[in-house]
Amino acid sequence: MADKKEIRIDKFLWSVRIYKTRSIASDECRKGRIVINDIQIKPSRIVLKNEIITVKKPPVNHSYRVIEPIENRVGAKLVAQFIEDLTPEEEKFKLQLGQTGGMVYRDKGTGRPTKKERRQIDRIKDNIQE
Repeated sequence: MADKKEIRIDKFLWSVRIYKTRSIASDECRKGRIVINDIQIKPSRIVLKNEIITVKKPPVNHSYRVIEPIENRVGAKLVAQFIEDLTPEEEKFKLQLGQTGGMVYRDKGTGRPTKKERRQIDRIKDNIQE
């Protein structure tokens, strides 16, 4: 059998490009934003094959399945060989909404929304955030 290396969760999250630096990944673990199999973990936790990792990046909760633990950082195109994205579409929609800044498209020349239209827009935004 091949020698299995023990990979820390903070190093793994950095190596598959979920976080930009390993120190950010460690800080997120300490804050309780990284969960494996419904248990909050420390940065020193060892990653095993087929574990489900939940990463809380408000307002979205990303879910990943570990295909193969790796130690060294890989290119963005190779990440799919090591993790599988299990994030539901509703969570991805929240991310798209956040990127647009919650802006509502209005036709050119219609001016500012009326008080009634503004209340409708606020109701829509509240329903989406819940």
